[in-house]
Amino acid sequence: MRKKELTLAVIERLKQAYPDAGCSLEYNEAWKLLVSVRLAAQCTDARVNVVVEKLYEKFPDVDALAAAPVEEIEAIVHPCGLGNSKARDISACMKQLKEEHDGQVPDDFDALLALPGVGRKSANLIMGDVFGKPAIVTDTHCIRLCNRIGLVDEIKEPKKVEMALWKIVPPEEGNDLCHRFVLHGREVCTARTKPFCDKCCLSDICKKKI
Repeated sequence: MRKKELTLAVIERLKQAYPDAGCSLEYNEAWKLLVSVRLAAQCTDARVNVVVEKLYEKFPDVDALAAAPVEEIEAIVHPCGLGNSKARDISACMKQLKEEHDGQVPDDFDALLALPGVGRKSANLIMGDVFGKPAIVTDTHCIRLCNRIGLVDEIKEPKKVEMALWKIVPPEEGNDLCHRFVLHGREVCTARTKPFCDKCCLSDICKKKI
């Protein structure tokens, strides 16, 4: 089975297994997803969802967060780890949104990358989840599963995995597929334990490069 054929089969099976896949970070405005995805680095989404509630109680909009002392942001977000660098990035990002984009999150990939603390993974997440545009979010689950299944061959660098997937994943499927990789990676094709291949919906087509 060629990579494109394998990819389409993986997409269809994961759709059936996880029909309602979506972002596990909770947000109701685009700028809040920017904040949450920065906090989620080396932290669980569940913890981020709890921490941001306190952050938004004190700083409820872009202007308030842009004006907030970095030390006050850090005091709230420190449970997410790397509190100082994350607080600095969030502060600088909100300031740039206010000064250069009238407080609005841009729907342009390069403009998103120009924001402090925003890398390709974060920019793709915003493009896909907020703006409904083609996106491929190469997080650790995506990279691990794509290598195991055989969609990519021994590629571990996020950008290289992303570029390889753009060649074989239909643009309209990329964002949802990556969310499904996260769910499948957490529940079945796990990293910290032996994968549960016996209950995997991809077991007969997976290359099993474990």
